[in-house]
Amino acid sequence: MNADEFREQGKKMIDYVAKYLDTIGDRRVTPNVEPGYLKSLIPLEAPEIGEKFDDIMADIEPKIMNGMVHWQHPRFHAYFPSGASYPSILADILGDVLGVIGFSWASGPACTEMEGIVLDWLGKMMGLPETFLQSNEKGNGGGCIQTSASECVLVSILAARALAIQKLKKQSPNADEGVLLSKLMAYCSKEAHSCLEKGSMIAFTKLRILDTDENFCLRGETVKKAMEEDIKNGLVPFFVSTTIGTTSCCSVDNIKEIGPICEQNDVWLHVDAAYAGCAQICDEFRWMFEGIEYAMSVNTNPNKWLLTNFDCSCFWVRDRFKLTQALVVDPLYLQHSYSERSVDYRHWGIPLSRRFRSLKLWFVIRIYGIEGLQNYIRNHVKLAKVFEGYVKADDRFEIMNKVDMGLVCFRLKGSNGLNQKLLSTINASGKIHMVPASLNDKYVIRFCVCSETATEDDMKFAWNVITQTAGEIGTTEDSEYVDTGTPYHRPSIRNPGQVLPYDHEKDTDSLSPLQKKSTDEILKQKRSLFVRMVSDPKLYNPKIIKTRNPTVKVQPSFPPMSSSTVNGNGNGQHTIQQPQQLQSSPTSTSWISWPLAFMFQDKDDEVPFRFRNWESTLSIKPGHGEGKSNRTSPEGEHLKPISPNGGRRSLSPTPSKITRSKSPQNN
Repeated sequence: MNADEFREQGKKMIDYVAKYLDTIGDRRVTPNVEPGYLKSLIPLEAPEIGEKFDDIMADIEPKIMNGMVHWQHPRFHAYFPSGASYPSILADILGDVLGVIGFSWASGPACTEMEGIVLDWLGKMMGLPETFLQSNEKGNGGGCIQTSASECVLVSILAARALAIQKLKKQSPNADEGVLLSKLMAYCSKEAHSCLEKGSMIAFTKLRILDTDENFCLRGETVKKAMEEDIKNGLVPFFVSTTIGTTSCCSVDNIKEIGPICEQNDVWLHVDAAYAGCAQICDEFRWMFEGIEYAMSVNTNPNKWLLTNFDCSCFWVRDRFKLTQALVVDPLYLQHSYSERSVDYRHWGIPLSRRFRSLKLWFVIRIYGIEGLQNYIRNHVKLAKVFEGYVKADDRFEIMNKVDMGLVCFRLKGSNGLNQKLLSTINASGKIHMVPASLNDKYVIRFCVCSETATEDDMKFAWNVITQTAGEIGTTEDSEYVDTGTPYHRPSIRNPGQVLPYDHEKDTDSLSPLQKKSTDEILKQKRSLFVRMVSDPKLYNPKIIKTRNPTVKVQPSFPPMSSSTVNGNGNGQHTIQQPQQLQSSPTSTSWISWPLAFMFQDKDDEVPFRFRNWESTLSIKPGHGEGKSNRTSPEGEHLKPISPNGGRRSLSPTPSKITRSKSPQNN
């Protein structure tokens, strides 16, 4: 493709995009397809000879659009908003044209400097303390753009872990890092995003999942009690993640209460504000960030609620050197002459490669202005209150969350099965799209205001669909309802790969009246696989079910060993002592996520450990390596390698035996 053809096809593409967004309301919200539908529509081998661009575009509607969930649809009310504004789209085009990989200042000066400036812009808009701003010359704070909130949480855990082990190594230089690692404990609420569990698994740290109050919020007393119990049992609290706007119900953890507890125990406090953090640009929602000055790191997603295309997750830290010491790798080919005077974002996250993502956030803020973005968020909150009013006015339904943002959680008064049936039937219609959540073991339906141009008419339309469907399914206490059956579509006779809408009259016109009536009843229970997966994901991924135990005994993941363990005194100071049996078990309700971690000693003992989701025991023997590295972080002279001699032990586990019981168990 040359420049002339690019101009011609580019204009067509812009026209297609504009038409798509202008007419998106005419489309079905969710697809009518089954997994694997595309394999029958696209050749299994790549073309030997290049094709014409017009031929490719001709395939978009029948092959791609028919398999899309249309997130920008005015009837899309699932998950959270996904930004796709015109300014952001245009900025992405420019960024893609430049093709810069901004891993360091030298690789893209404007790319690097724009990111710091725009993050300061947004930080000030949200009312973040100056300690988080790169422009604050008195501090070490700053911000960067990560791929997602999950990545922000992970790098926070890694930074907190490195800091905790470094402190413990200073107190006990002879203690093995594996022993120290096995004692670290992180904390979050049961409403926190699942990325906390995944991050803890990757970081090889334990995670305690704490219960919440009646408003699904994590409170300071709960965190304090859990920390005291763990410290008493020889564990070391090192990380707490709070959530501002939980995925399930948009609840807000009390960071004003939790912050001082973290400060007292020298624990890294992270604030995950992926959705509701964007609302902090409006003064009336600043109460959610009370206590934010205690946080070590904060994240929010403009690609959720600030009209910016994915990916754009903004991440701030109070001390960037404490972050980068856990992530710095500095080969010669990435070094440059300005490293002492500039920020290199390759030290701030997992990937080396980084796109010019700040460009789209810069475009969006400049085009809409602070006032325009505030009006957009306030409109969503207002519309959510309108929808909440509809629910409250109908005595068949109940509200399940405190509606402060653009999310309303509701349900029919009845069984979980009845509400699953309601949601499944609504999603199968393709008129609107919602997803479920579980609050205190109750199946609830999440209704989120998502469209940039959402109106009160959209709220009324959605409510009419919900109430009409509720009337059709009745109020039967069908607690055993399982949404299975043949999909709500039929294959084309002429083209088996083509998926057509289900035509009830055409497909049943040859049946007798009795058969038609029977078919009508059956079809009410039949849904596509897509709808079934959305309405009851537990059926397709049993591992996401949490088993709640009234009390959880903290047991060591390995038998007592002769190496040192870590005990704390509750004031952020820890000493190394010989191991002993755990002195007490927690009295608070919580879950513990045990990682695939292990402890090694200087001698050649076999060390048993247990996998996270297996009832299995594996014994391994440690190996020893002699590789050394004396490289330190270019970000600051005060950063030292974790290992006192600048080297690390290389561990080569060799499996010797595995025993497994008949059934899996979550620990």
